[in-house]
This record gives sequence, C-alpha cells and structure tokens, in this order.
Amino acid sequence: MFNALRKMFGPKPQPRHPAVPPGTRYYVIGDIHGRRDLYRAMIDAIEEDDRGRGECDSQVILLGDLVDRGPDSAGVVSDTREWQGKRSVRVLAGNHEEMLLDSFEKPEVLRHFLKHGGRETVMSYGLSKKQFNALTLEELFDLLPDLIPQSERDYIAGFEEMIVAGDYLFVHAGIDPTLPLDEQSRRDLLWIRDRFLNHQGALDKVVVHGHTIFDRVMDCGNRIGIDTGAFRSGVLTALVLEADQRRVIQAIAAQNGPIEIFHGERPQ
Repeated sequence: MFNALRKMFGPKPQPRHPAVPPGTRYYVIGDIHGRRDLYRAMIDAIEEDDRGRGECDSQVILLGDLVDRGPDSAGVVSDTREWQGKRSVRVLAGNHEEMLLDSFEKPEVLRHFLKHGGRETVMSYGLSKKQFNALTLEELFDLLPDLIPQSERDYIAGFEEMIVAGDYLFVHAGIDPTLPLDEQSRRDLLWIRDRFLNHQGALDKVVVHGHTIFDRVMDCGNRIGIDTGAFRSGVLTALVLEADQRRVIQAIAAQNGPIEIFHGERPQ
C-alpha cells in the first residue's frame, strides 16, 4: 500500500534526453559548399577536440552539399577522401551533389546546375574564369567528363542517404513527417523543405539536417538544423553529440583576418 502511494504521489521520473549509443562521439558538419578554408580549420578543430576528450568511438558525418557556390569544391572533396583514410568519416548526399551528377546527362541539365552554384564547382576542377567564359554550354558539356573524371563521380554517387545513431537521424534536407523512415524517398531526403520544417509534432528520431540556412543552430526539439550558410556567412558549424550531451564547434572567417574556432556558438 505504501509503495503504491509513493508511486502515485512521489516525484515523476524526468524524461530521457535523446542520446547517441554509449561509447560513441559524433561530429556532424553542416553544408560546406566549397569553403575549403573553413573545412580545413574545422578538421583541425575536431581532431584537437577529439584528442582532448578521451578514448571513444568517434565518427564524423558530413550532411551533404560539399560542393557548389564556394570557391573550392574539388578541394573539399579531396580533403574528405584524405580524411576518410585516417578516421571514420561518412558523407551524406545533398541536393547539390545530385545536381552535379545529373549535369552530365544533357546540356540543359548542366545549364540549371551552373545557375545554382555549379559554375564555381566546375572551375575548381581546373578551369580559369577566362577559360570558362570562352566556352559555349555545349563545349563545356563535352569537356565535363575530362574535368571531373568517372572515378570522382563514382565516389560522389556513393554518398549515403540517411544515417541513424541511437535517438538521432542524420539527413541532408529532412524527412517526410507523414512516413516511417523505411518509406522515405530519396527526393525528400535531399530536397524537402516546408513540409518538414513546418511540422510541429514528434518524429521517429531527432533529425539533424542541413539544406536550409539559419543564422544560428536551429534546435526545435524534433529537429536540429546546422546549416549556417558557410559559403556566404563564413560560418561553418559542427554539432557534437556524446551520450545525451550536445555541443557546438564553429569555424568562422573573420573579415580580412584568420579563421577563428569557437566552442559554442559565437555571440551575435
């Protein structure tokens, strides 16, 4: 009788916070978009942070959109491949990777890609501005397979669509909140916006995503957006998850100055 009363009137258990699996640490990096300078600074910051945090199964996840808009997409892809040779780095496909791969299909698809940041990507693979401007669309389309070889395209085509870790789901753009995870379409995972962003209720997992730019890390409870617009804001964000704890690391390009690392978000 006493135990029953204690259960009825005693303190209620606190809700469990979302967590990644025990013994793991996740560094999740938002959309890089060709900002190799910020990415290299973030790599160094993550390696230093990981060394100082003790033994753990540490993994890095890139949320897609490595390419386009920024000045050195080819360098970002190259650095990612090199980093993967040293530690576990998993890469999600973004809509800009999809546009890049689709641009090899026909000139009109290439034209669309170029208008959405692809111009910078193509030039990063070895064309000067003068050379780029001298080419017709058809000439560039014919040249493209030589600029970005099949081995590079195969690597990018191998990027993953979603990753689950404990109570978290990592995707590029988001999910259709009306469907279970095993019924999600690739198009939604890479492109969805309003139907996902406007959803107020709980989701199967806490979704960590990029794709939509926010001035700050956008923690809505059911989702966390970490695309801080690196290509235009100079702010690249990583979310660090360990047990039920969350931290933020940011690489920030000061105007006409060095890149600074902030543990936690820089004050606005």
